[in-house]
Amino acid sequence: QVQVVESGGGLVQAGGSLRLSCTASGLIFGDLALAWFRQAPGKAREGISCISRTGGSTYYADSVKGRFTVSRDNAKNTLYLKMSSLKPEDTAMYFCAAGPKREIWDSAGYSCDDFLYWGQGTQVTVSS
Repeated sequence: QVQVVESGGGLVQAGGSLRLSCTASGLIFGDLALAWFRQAPGKAREGISCISRTGGSTYYADSVKGRFTVSRDNAKNTLYLKMSSLKPEDTAMYFCAAGPKREIWDSAGYSCDDFLYWGQGTQVTVSS
């Protein structure tokens, strides 16, 4: 049984930092690309970052580019999202996803979507 579990969310002031973690079991972690999504109340889910199996390729949404950094430690079966310069508009439930049905490398860079496995999310709240 696959389990994906996020942690590290919380309340932080604008301009602050947080690091989210995601662990996954029941799958071969190093064989799968991974991603972070977020969803704010009343808004659609947004894919904010994706990382390839080895970590050699990454994708960031424009909304987080330059402020968030995704990384993974395959030996620890853990995915990370370091979030800096946080803004109130970053307030959302953050989700980890594993096992995209599609990964794309093209002229625009790397991206991935349509994930098989999802965590329950961790709340991030940024106060102004």
